[in-house]
Amino acid sequence: MKIQESAQNYLETILILSKRLPHVRSIDIVNQLSFSKPSISIAIKNLREGGYVKVDSDGYITLTDSGLEIAETMYERHTLLTDWLTFLGVDEKIAAEDACRIEHVISAESFEAVKKHVYANRELRSGAAQV
Repeated sequence: MKIQESAQNYLETILILSKRLPHVRSIDIVNQLSFSKPSISIAIKNLREGGYVKVDSDGYITLTDSGLEIAETMYERHTLLTDWLTFLGVDEKIAAEDACRIEHVISAESFEAVKKHVYANRELRSGAAQV
């Protein structure tokens, strides 16, 4: 899963858009990320050549299995880290921005430790609430 941070962001964005839209096209990514059309075009070309996305004759972009795996990993990291930072009292916008940076550099081992801690504390809080 060693691809550049920007490629990880594109894959995550395609995943997020695919949850909202029936089909994802380059223009949807342009609108979501506010990047130029040529930048998106080059990125999609590189992702396609790398085997991370497929683009059909109508211009619809879909994630390949390897692209989906990376996108889901980044999305899980982003959402969990954002939620965790927000829970710790960080402003939502700042938490999301920080999570976006952290998600690309945190090791799998460290992320799993954070995830285990977050889920253990959720269980403790929900268990205490039930007593």
